Amino acid sequence: MKQHLYVMLLSLALFSCNRKEEGKIYSPRTLKGKEDFNQFQQGAENALTIYTHTAEGNTGAGGGQERFGVKFRDTTVRIQLNASDKDAVADQFALAEFLNTQKTALLVQLADSSGLTAPFYLIAVKNGKLDVVSIYRPSQGREDHRFTKGLSRIGRSGYLINNDFFITTVDAKVYPLTRQNPGERIQGLHFLNSADKKTLVFLVSSSLYEVNYPTGEVYTQPLSADMPKVPAQVFPWIQNNYSWQTNARGVAFLKKNKDNDRIIDIREFKKS
Repeated sequence: MKQHLYVMLLSLALFSCNRKEEGKIYSPRTLKGKEDFNQFQQGAENALTIYTHTAEGNTGAGGGQERFGVKFRDTTVRIQLNASDKDAVADQFALAEFLNTQKTALLVQLADSSGLTAPFYLIAVKNGKLDVVSIYRPSQGREDHRFTKGLSRIGRSGYLINNDFFITTVDAKVYPLTRQNPGERIQGLHFLNSADKKTLVFLVSSSLYEVNYPTGEVYTQPLSADMPKVPAQVFPWIQNNYSWQTNARGVAFLKKNKDNDRIIDIREFKKS
């Protein structure tokens, strides 16, 4: 009888462990404009933890790529990728990084890609509950394949995501970038930033499209026809012919010099 009871208890324990391993599935919501995810940590222990595990097909050192998982307390976080497909669920990520010192918000990118680049999600604790947000906006840009590049680090200030979002590190704020055309992500190459890194400059065809992400203000600066055609010569040419000018609201935009003899301070120009 005791042995039978022991077997039952062991089976129940194993069943409970399997349930924990399955985790919980979260359906991501859409970002609501600018959002702040820098919530204060409640309690001594972190509610969110990142762990590593071996990807399928990894047979040893160098046999596969490292993958990450996320747990909310003791529950594995699984993300519903497609509302119409209950089996489209993921819990392995190629990227998992905390965005604030409180460790209540982190950015993840799926390990596998089914499109231009693997999708990004923000996982955050808000009011004691888990919030999963999709970092994505539909785009019909003809050159999306060229400019959907995933994550670009902008110094220590934050991340540029697919020419469409800016996410600040340390305080976990997410800013959708003002698009040049509403139906498509910015169709240009991220070129440089203002000294405060709050204005991002994109080289778009024959102009500079500039976005100040905290305010949403934009400015388009046409480029002269005599701009060099050799890519390596473009940056020094812009240094000599354009300068950062601040408007009445304190927002800096790169504009053509009215005085071509103006002395340029190279510290005004930040590539990253």
